[in-house]
Amino acid sequence: MASPEQAPEVFARRPKRADARRNYEALVAAARDVFAERGAAASLEEVARRAGVGIGTLYRHFPSRQELLEAVYVDEVEALCRSAADLADRPPWDALTAWLNRFVGYVATKRALAEQLVNSEVFRGCRTAIYDAGEPMLRRAQEAGVARPDATFDDVLRLVTGLTGAQFTEPGQRERVLGFALDGLRRPVEQR
Repeated sequence: MASPEQAPEVFARRPKRADARRNYEALVAAARDVFAERGAAASLEEVARRAGVGIGTLYRHFPSRQELLEAVYVDEVEALCRSAADLADRPPWDALTAWLNRFVGYVATKRALAEQLVNSEVFRGCRTAIYDAGEPMLRRAQEAGVARPDATFDDVLRLVTGLTGAQFTEPGQRERVLGFALDGLRRPVEQR
């Protein structure tokens, strides 16, 4: 899969009619907030209420909780993947580190959703889309001589994903620790 737009079914569930699309988007946004506040088992009635629609509208768009979880997860992955393109004008190292910071923030807030979806086709499709967005950024930084040439994108994701499960006790600590990890990815000045 080259991009979210090309991913079959995983990214192509949005309705076409304007009113249906508005309801769909309102439900996904409300679900994102409700699941973030109360976890993946939160009330679907609360999701519908916050979206300003009836429960029947929710079930028309998302016949099961799993489908709603998938839609929220896919929406977040699409935003993360789009952010790679948004960063393309930055210098290679700045673009890579900004994207990895967004990735860590995304994973830290979506851990519960990911755990619900880990064995699904949607999760695998999203993982592919993330790699398709991030690998070129790493390659670009390596070609510019600012990132270690021996690092693979899988290495980098494993490095930074480890930070998402840690509990941080003070504001800014996660970002500081991520900075330490990224220092290990940066190619030493004497080798540039």
